[in-house]
Amino acid sequence: MTHMHIALVVFLLVTGSALLGLRLRRLLPPHHVQSESLDAIKLTTGLIATLAALVLGLLVSSSKSAMDAVNAELTRNAARILQLDAVLRDYGPAAAELRRDMLRDYAATVALLSEETPLMVDRATVPWRLHRLQDYQDRMIALPADDDVHRQLRTQAVQLQAQISATRWLLVLQRDGSVSVPLLFVLVVWLMIIFLAFGVLSPRNGAVVVALLLCAVSASGAIFLILEMDRPLDGMIHISTTPLRDALLRLQQ
Repeated sequence: MTHMHIALVVFLLVTGSALLGLRLRRLLPPHHVQSESLDAIKLTTGLIATLAALVLGLLVSSSKSAMDAVNAELTRNAARILQLDAVLRDYGPAAAELRRDMLRDYAATVALLSEETPLMVDRATVPWRLHRLQDYQDRMIALPADDDVHRQLRTQAVQLQAQISATRWLLVLQRDGSVSVPLLFVLVVWLMIIFLAFGVLSPRNGAVVVALLLCAVSASGAIFLILEMDRPLDGMIHISTTPLRDALLRLQQ
């Protein structure tokens, strides 16, 4: 189920709750919709609405922070790739084959990530690609170093490759997102209760129905934003792979 489908389900649930509330207002006995009863409903609904607003705000902030972190790390990773290529180029002919293999692997990974679909992201982060990074690091360690200059270059290359590998693992960890499903479920239940109360508290007319629909769109839209930003590599809202493609163009020059 895509994030759009989930948001649509949330919209239908909260809208249905609001319409049910409007229906209940007409079915309840008169003493249940007196001012004292409605005031009590407003107080309890206000508490739930406050909790839901806090959770929504925290989830949006957390998802945005995670997205920004991945974006910044990918940008730094592109810079590290350029640095690593420069180090291996300075190393000389002994690292020429390793440079070619890494460039080919990097180009394939960038091409997959540029598709910005879940399937391509999964292919870009499959275990064998990650294990290949360790193979590259082992080959760097095995490079011959007959003087201090080459030993220093080899050390720099190994350090840069370790940082690049860490970024790839970050992509794996962020691939499926980090938003708690039970927390989202509880949040949706809270929203349903809130909209049910809205329906009970509101008179049944066209303006009220339109207002409730707009609120439902806003609530489901917030859920959509949370889910989209929680998976920053694919979907409608995703980080840009432009730094990676720019780095690849420089490497291929």
